[in-house]
Amino acid sequence: MACALTQGYTLDCRESLGGIKAVWLIAYANVSSVTEASGVVSAITKAAGKVFYKYELVKNTGALTETVTASVENGTVFYAQELSIVLNKLQANTRNEILLLAKNTLMAVVQDANDKYWLVGRYTGLDVTGGTAATGTAQGDRSGYTLTFTGGEKELAPEVNSGIIAGLVS
Repeated sequence: MACALTQGYTLDCRESLGGIKAVWLIAYANVSSVTEASGVVSAITKAAGKVFYKYELVKNTGALTETVTASVENGTVFYAQELSIVLNKLQANTRNEILLLAKNTLMAVVQDANDKYWLVGRYTGLDVTGGTAATGTAQGDRSGYTLTFTGGEKELAPEVNSGIIAGLVS
């Protein structure tokens, strides 16, 4: 049987952290192939001259959520992905890049707070589906951008081998 269970889950040490540290984004069309086995990506091939662009995040300002969406009646299951990031400081170059992000279908590699990497939007890509640009009200408020990227995938995001991260930007 193709969907036979293979393992249980055992509680272990409480040493996991929430949040994300960084996101690497690329236009979905610029990824030629992804090599994955058993839920781990070992290679991402990009079109010639194309790179993933790294977006560093201030701690406690980004999140990746995957929601199981299933219909027992229809026999379907998919995973809704939502990536939320904050980019501090309103400025023209960031504004201009957001305009480009919103016009593209994207693929992302997300570095979580535990230094694990996850490939998001692998099969159908991600789209910018919401966001804000805000000055804040008080001097201590955020002046910057909040972006929401969403996608729907046939599987949960696979882990990306950390050994290939450096090659994303070259």
